[in-house]
Amino acid sequence: MRTSLIFSAALVLAFMASPCLAENPDESLNPDESLRVYAVNIHRTPMQTWGPGYGIYLGKGLFITAAHVAGRTWLTRPKVAIAGQEYPTQVVKEGSFEGTDLTVLSVDEGLLPLRLRLRRNPICDDPPWPGEAVLTVVPEGIAYSRIISPQSIPSSVRQFSTAIADVATTGNSGSGVFDARRRCLLGIMSRKISQTRTQKTSGKTETRDIAKYFVPASTIRGFIPAGTTF
Repeated sequence: MRTSLIFSAALVLAFMASPCLAENPDESLNPDESLRVYAVNIHRTPMQTWGPGYGIYLGKGLFITAAHVAGRTWLTRPKVAIAGQEYPTQVVKEGSFEGTDLTVLSVDEGLLPLRLRLRRNPICDDPPWPGEAVLTVVPEGIAYSRIISPQSIPSSVRQFSTAIADVATTGNSGSGVFDARRRCLLGIMSRKISQTRTQKTSGKTETRDIAKYFVPASTIRGFIPAGTTF
């Protein structure tokens, strides 16, 4: 049995929620929908062929996404897109897909919609635990999932141990993972974890997605440059 990591570049469903004021009438019925205000799209210049990426607003003009979504920023010149409006960014810190899969971007806070300017998105203090209920969020909506046990992940890729189930229905790279109860940011989605198995009798191989890895809040805290507040 061999294990492979497959980067999720195609759009799937995605999703999240937060403790904010309702942004539309539906949020009065489902308070989780309020977390969508933090979800944005990330556009490269020119736009990436696989479609818009995702990111999450932290506060004070700071946005976080997966590093591979923004790409090599000196070349891609990423923009934050909110409700179809693009905003130019400055790079606060850039990671890499092979290392820490995070990039932090800033936008002049005065340019942002009023509904974002006063918001602060709390980052979770406690580590994720197996079975914990979570939400994933993108601008289009939210999806519900749960944290899986690290023991469910093949040992060869267990460095990607913070992961959720429901691969096909949750947010893709750069989307946010939120604690369903505390509404704090638990992580940023990074990649799929897949297994490839070969049948002994037929020699036929089959690849199956088993989880989605997210960069956890503890890594996000360590990645954001010292002195950066939001």
